Amino acid sequence: MLGEVHSLLNDFPEHKIVIESLIASDERFLQENKRYTALDKEIRTLELRDAPIGDDAMHQLKHDRAELKDALYKRIIAASN
Repeated sequence: MLGEVHSLLNDFPEHKIVIESLIASDERFLQENKRYTALDKEIRTLELRDAPIGDDAMHQLKHDRAELKDALYKRIIAASN
């Protein structure tokens, strides 16, 4: 859906405690989460403005967001175990 928020806490509420712990204790996770959040916001903003960029550029942004989200999720799962 257009304009949908894909923050880690929104998409993985069952891992809220682990996400918050990683944000507080792991500088690398914190920085990658900030990059992910900024990228998600950029995509939402573009979608709500009828994507004033080319399809290939939008696809690349979404691809980058998905890769970063996958990497963050793997770290969340590793920290959960």
